[in-house]
Amino acid sequence: MNHAYVAEFLGTALLLIGVVGSGIMAENLSGGNVAVALLANAIATGCMLYVIITTLGPISGAHFNPAVTTAFLIRGEIPLSKAGIYIALQIIGGIAGVLACHIIFDLTLFQTSTTARTGSAQWVSEGIATFGLLFVIFGGLKSRPEAVPMLVAIYITGAYWFTSSTSFANPAVTIARSFTDTFAGITPAHAPMFIVVQIGAALVATPVLGWLFRSDQT
Repeated sequence: MNHAYVAEFLGTALLLIGVVGSGIMAENLSGGNVAVALLANAIATGCMLYVIITTLGPISGAHFNPAVTTAFLIRGEIPLSKAGIYIALQIIGGIAGVLACHIIFDLTLFQTSTTARTGSAQWVSEGIATFGLLFVIFGGLKSRPEAVPMLVAIYITGAYWFTSSTSFANPAVTIARSFTDTFAGITPAHAPMFIVVQIGAALVATPVLGWLFRSDQT
């Protein structure tokens, strides 16, 4: 069994457990205070990101995100066949993580979200959030590779607050979150545009950041 593939599946599942599970708990305990719920959700997500990137990064590179895998594919750092398997496992792992949350909190196992997340402001937010995530990853790899887990965790925690979309920045996360009618959900009809923008941002960010952080810069 390929350890990298298992790591991508498991890491993405754990990421969604962090995102969705903390959202459910935050909503249950916040007494209707959305700001408090979002703060708890953001902190828990950042904590989970730090843990899974630190522990699984040496095994698979800790992508856990089709946009990140696409960027590494464009850079020639992962073959197409492996990238395809990574992306499939990220999506399956994300959905598995959501289903696990429903079991943990004794909710209906299979459900779809009714939370509307659409409009130009949120689409622009997703583009900026995804570009920023890749900026953090590739900038971190250039300057301080050992700091990447912390950089990504801090960035996403902050991006929950400075984007109107609450910074999904991840097609696998977007798909998975359409399967939960809880605090972190997104209605399935609104997920495709998020994904288009996220992948589009990766296509733009990869050459731009490749130039910015090239090894021979002076």
